Amino acid sequence: MGNETHDQQYSKKLQPYGHSQKHRLKSIMLVILTNLVTIYILTGPLSFLYHSSLGPRDSNSMLQELNSTKAQLAATNSLLSELHHRLNSSNLLVQALLIDLTRQQEKQSNSADQNQVTLKVGSDELTLALGPHKLPFGYSPRIGSAEIHIPVGASCMRFHEELNQYMAYEVGGECPMDDVLAQRLMLKGCEPLPRRRCHPKKNKPGSFDCKNCFDLQGEERSKWIFDDGGLDFGIDQVLATKAAGTIRIGLDIGGGTGTFAARMRERNVIIITSTLNLDGPFNNIIASRGLVPMHISISQRFPFFDNTLDIVHSMDVLSNWIPDTLLEFVLYDVYRVLRPGGLFWLDHFFCFGSQLNKTYVPMLDRIGFNRLRWHVGTKLDSGVHKNVLYISALMEKPMT
Repeated sequence: MGNETHDQQYSKKLQPYGHSQKHRLKSIMLVILTNLVTIYILTGPLSFLYHSSLGPRDSNSMLQELNSTKAQLAATNSLLSELHHRLNSSNLLVQALLIDLTRQQEKQSNSADQNQVTLKVGSDELTLALGPHKLPFGYSPRIGSAEIHIPVGASCMRFHEELNQYMAYEVGGECPMDDVLAQRLMLKGCEPLPRRRCHPKKNKPGSFDCKNCFDLQGEERSKWIFDDGGLDFGIDQVLATKAAGTIRIGLDIGGGTGTFAARMRERNVIIITSTLNLDGPFNNIIASRGLVPMHISISQRFPFFDNTLDIVHSMDVLSNWIPDTLLEFVLYDVYRVLRPGGLFWLDHFFCFGSQLNKTYVPMLDRIGFNRLRWHVGTKLDSGVHKNVLYISALMEKPMT
């Protein structure tokens, strides 16, 4: 009984809905029937009755409108066809870009995986040295991290075998004799090298291919003492271009045994000398003279803050053996570390005559130094016929 009563109530609710649906259906059928009759009259056997009621002018006007409409439809179809063609082309281009992007992401992912695998199968000491190392007190707001990451040159990851060889030693024991390996890695861009937990040998045999480099009583004794008004500048004449006491600290790039720094110290100017031990123990000699050596290559960003140094000097090292793009980065880095009004002494920069005005003069102009002294002369020890030139220049970083 309960189910029957419920069904009766439900059917009563549906009755108005059914009536409305039937009424709507009748209305639709009436509209369709009316449209069919109209089409039959206009296009069927009785169409002459309709058209005969129209005058010639009305027929012509209607024909023109129909033609115009037909032309517009044709133009619209043409435009839609063109848009459809462009859309298909765009879809193909997007698909190609997505495929290319996916391939690049896969390559990067594979490369990263290979690096991780290589490091894992490398020496445990290398993995331990690279870290990262968790901070003992957790996250530090000052650092913005809970870990310390060791700054190792990105190129180190490309030389896994040599890097693992460099890190192969007995912890707490004596480091292997691998100065040549270490500097080879540095010159390849693996700089700075990771730290090691071993003791360097106290007495290391050196290579002395550099002639007279360590004869401090020979050619080194007279360097930068005299100014010949040409390529050879004197220190006193360079310092005289600035007010007394304003040149206090600087850098000598590739300073050999530190003679330039020694001359400047006699005039109360502190010079840090960057050098490698490629031909002998240059860093050791510099330190033995009571001067400050810095063991970095020309590829590394100078470890000084912006606008801090009064003078930067370089003799022979900055020359055309350095790739142009790298050299320009180095020169911009010199500009960066100099304070406004600081001096850049480019000492005996050598290049071919064809490179002077085509490459190096425009490069130095782009950096933005002001020229205080500028001299160009022939590099005689290379032979006049080779057209190798020296440039000696004293330049200033603008005050503004």
